[in-house]
Amino acid sequence: MRIARFSVNDEVDYGVVEGEPGAEEVAPVTGHPFAPFTFTGYRYPLGEVRLLAPVLPSKVVAIGKNYAEHATEMGTAPPEQPLIFLKPSTAVVGPDEQIRMPSSSERVDFEGELAVVMGRLCKDVPAARALDAVLGYTCANDVTARDQQAADGQWTRSKGYDTFCPLGPWLETQLDPADLAITTTVNGEVRQRARTAQLIHDVRQLVAYISGVMTLLPGDVILTGTPAGVGPLTDGDVVSVTIEGIGTLTNVAVPRA
Repeated sequence: MRIARFSVNDEVDYGVVEGEPGAEEVAPVTGHPFAPFTFTGYRYPLGEVRLLAPVLPSKVVAIGKNYAEHATEMGTAPPEQPLIFLKPSTAVVGPDEQIRMPSSSERVDFEGELAVVMGRLCKDVPAARALDAVLGYTCANDVTARDQQAADGQWTRSKGYDTFCPLGPWLETQLDPADLAITTTVNGEVRQRARTAQLIHDVRQLVAYISGVMTLLPGDVILTGTPAGVGPLTDGDVVSVTIEGIGTLTNVAVPRA
């Protein structure tokens, strides 16, 4: 099931995206997707709605260096345990929204990755039951001010700017995250290509590990890490993250006004 958050006539709702490519419709639902819901009976052609970030998380928990080749390109060995950092909820934007690059950074990088969206409150979840707490999966871009990441010695500023966490286009709830193709393009040119089977710490392990540190709430997002091939964005670049079984998230990079 593809669950979208969208707006029509300035009203924001959740809905289920149905239909084949090119003929999709959004069927609005009552309430939210973290509890049983019913359909309103209305339907909108997908092209007539504005897709928003599929969730508004209380926190975004991200994982660094979770693909071996990416750790190598960053000049470090893969960590033995998941390397956790946080992105603020104010960094989240949706499909087709702008990535606003700050003038204080000389290099802003794209980082395409699989995002996990939690479906219920959980703490100390064992790996064997971790996926039971997941609502679904979406595409993400862990945008990073790379020069500031190196200068600061920690990652809060470099990862935390407004618009530095695009998510979308929707949540896919019926998906096995174990071995999905992930591709990132910039202006149509492939920059990253990998499979989630290459994750050092898989989704089950990440949910278990993070929930052992902090309570995860419905709607919280876990960014699972980016493959090798990260690189800088320039003004006007169109960056797209495509994940098998989900879809494509596209955003445009622009200078901060």
